[in-house]
Amino acid sequence: MSYTEQFIQTDDLHPIDLAETLAEHHEWEFDRVADDQIAMAVEGRWCAYSVTLAWSAGDETLRLICTFEMRPPEDRLPELYDTLNRANDLCWAGGFTYWPEHGLMTYRYGLVLAGGQMAGAEQITALINAAVMASERFYPAFQLVGWGKSSATEAMKMAIAEAYGRA
Repeated sequence: MSYTEQFIQTDDLHPIDLAETLAEHHEWEFDRVADDQIAMAVEGRWCAYSVTLAWSAGDETLRLICTFEMRPPEDRLPELYDTLNRANDLCWAGGFTYWPEHGLMTYRYGLVLAGGQMAGAEQITALINAAVMASERFYPAFQLVGWGKSSATEAMKMAIAEAYGRA
């Protein structure tokens, strides 16, 4: 029996109900925004990440959006976008975008569950973990480019070394 199956015993729960159960289990702050949407605060090493999951029955997609604040100086945006593109090249699932009007770096992923498929607790856990891990991995690179005046190349070397530098 998997870790999440120990506290969630059914496969027919709505994906947002499963996400709520996971949030309660991990003691994350959360707000059930609507029947089909939940917002959670997941504490990371660098900051607290805002994670939102929303279910769209029409296109059978569970959408994850993980954000953190980022308001770099205007003159650093071209280098930040270069860094963001380089980070996306290293992300197998999901990708980053920057929302300057909100001052948010955003990691997005859509899990398509066509044909009446349902997301299980393991999938939802993996979605949240992947988003937070990607954000944790590239957060320092985005910061170095935004405020440390590093180039995208230099910042990404640190992100890559960080990912492979632990035993």
